[in-house]
Amino acid sequence: MKLGLTVGAALALVFVIGLASFAAAPPPSKIARGKYLVDGIARCGDCHTPHNQKGEEIASQNLRGAPLVFKPTVPMPMFADKAPNIAGLPGWEDDAAVKFLMTGIAYNEMPARPPMPQYRLNREDAEAVVEYLKSLAPAGK
Repeated sequence: MKLGLTVGAALALVFVIGLASFAAAPPPSKIARGKYLVDGIARCGDCHTPHNQKGEEIASQNLRGAPLVFKPTVPMPMFADKAPNIAGLPGWEDDAAVKFLMTGIAYNEMPARPPMPQYRLNREDAEAVVEYLKSLAPAGK
C-alpha cells in the first residue's frame, strides 16, 4: 500500500502531532515553579545559604541561613547581619508567608529588614515559592 503524502503534508502532520503533544504536556508543578523562582530568578541562596572559602554555596546547607558577607556603604538602621533559615519556613504559617512575598510585609506587620527585597509576587508565584520552601523542611517536621 502506498501513502501518497507529499513532503509538505508529511511535515504538516509532524507539526500537528508535535503541537498536540506539547499542548497536552502538564504544567510544571508548584514545587518546580517555586524552585525555579527561588534558585533561578530570586537567587535566594546568595544570602540564605552559607558559602565556603571559595565562595561556593554549601549544598548540604541550602537555604539554611547564613551570615551576610556584605555591609551597607552608608549607615542604615535595621540592616540585617544574617539571612535566616528559610528551608521549611520555620515559624511561618503558609498564609503569612504568601502575604510576605506578595506585599513585603511580614507576619509581625513589619517590612523585611534590608537587604531583603520587598517582593511583590503574584499569588500563584508566592504560593509556589512557599510550597517549594516548605518541601525543604528537615525530615520529621
